[in-house]
Amino acid sequence: MLQIVFNALSAAELSQLDTLSQLELLNEFKVDESTLADLPARHAFGKIEREGRVLYRYRARDYRLYFEVRDGQVVVHRVLHKNTLDDFLFRSNLPLSEDEAAGKSKTFWKLIDEGEKSGRSSQP
Repeated sequence: MLQIVFNALSAAELSQLDTLSQLELLNEFKVDESTLADLPARHAFGKIEREGRVLYRYRARDYRLYFEVRDGQVVVHRVLHKNTLDDFLFRSNLPLSEDEAAGKSKTFWKLIDEGEKSGRSSQP
């Protein structure tokens, strides 16, 4: 199991959830190297790539966690309600999968960059 680290922005987004939802989400979010190596078989996970950068998406209930693996840690950049990206994709009329569309979206990468710039905050 990799250590999970939330940056300040993703920790703030997580803290907006009620305590029970936070606990359920964190209980479900288990990541290790074998999980990421076998993504096609893992429906809750997705992979987003752009210009050599790789992010992962984890779907849990009504939320999406966007993270990358860095130095043996899972760094969570954003915790977003599922309708945030769904609404974006609907309005954009992109004929791609959710992960492909996110990878091509400047708006998506701006959200990730905001989370990354917020710095590291907490660990579960």
